Amino acid sequence: MTIERARVLLSRWQQAAVAMGSAVGALVNPRRADLIAALVETTGKPAFEMVLERMKKSPEGRAILLERPRVVSEQVSHAWDLPDNTFGAAYAKFMGSRNFSPDDRPPVRFMETDELAYVATRAREVHDLWHTLFGLPTNLIGESALKVIEFEQMYLPMCMLSVIGGTVRFNEKQRSMFLRHYLPWAVRAGRQCTDLMCVYYERHFSEDLEQVRRQWGIIPAPQHPK
Repeated sequence: MTIERARVLLSRWQQAAVAMGSAVGALVNPRRADLIAALVETTGKPAFEMVLERMKKSPEGRAILLERPRVVSEQVSHAWDLPDNTFGAAYAKFMGSRNFSPDDRPPVRFMETDELAYVATRAREVHDLWHTLFGLPTNLIGESALKVIEFEQMYLPMCMLSVIGGTVRFNEKQRSMFLRHYLPWAVRAGRQCTDLMCVYYERHFSEDLEQVRRQWGIIPAPQHPK
C-alpha cells in the first residue's frame, strides 16, 4: 500500500477521538503497534512539521524528501550481502537475529498532507536503524531508552508517554538500571548526535559501522553493569 492510499483525513474532533481511543487501547495492550502508531500521528503533527522544516534546510534532508526512499525489503535487501563491518550488515544482523522484517511497520494514516505523511513514515521506518546505530536491544529497557532519543530528536509527545509507560512496567531492578544508566545516557546521546532525520542512511550502508557512528556523533548504549 502506498503512503497516499493509506491516508485518512480527519477533522480535529475525529483526531481527538482517535487519539483518546488509541491512548486507552495502548495502555490496556502496549503491544498494539497500530494503536501506538495512531496515537503518534494524531498527537505528533507539530513535531513532524518541525522535522520537515529541518529536513528542507539540510542538503541530505532535501534529497530524502525529493527521492523518498523507503526502508522496505524491496529497497534495503542488499544490506544482507554487505561485508560484516558495514552499517548495512549490522542492520541486517539486527533484523535477522530477531526475525524482523522491514515491511512489518503499519502504514501512516492520519497525516494531513502527503509531505507530512512521508516524514512520519520515515520516522517510523528508521527506528530499527537507530537501534542498530546505538546498539540498543529490543527489550523494555532498550525500547524506552530509544524513545528518549527519539524525543530529543523529534519532540514527539508519544515518546515521553512511552517512556513513562515503560518505567511503570519495569521491575525494581530494571527501573534502577534505567534511571541510573540508560536515561542519562539516552538524553546525552540524543542531544549530542547529528539530526538523525536528515541522514540518508541508505547511502551509507556500505560504510564501516564505527566510522558512521563517529561521523554522526553516535554514543553507543552502555553495557549492562555487572
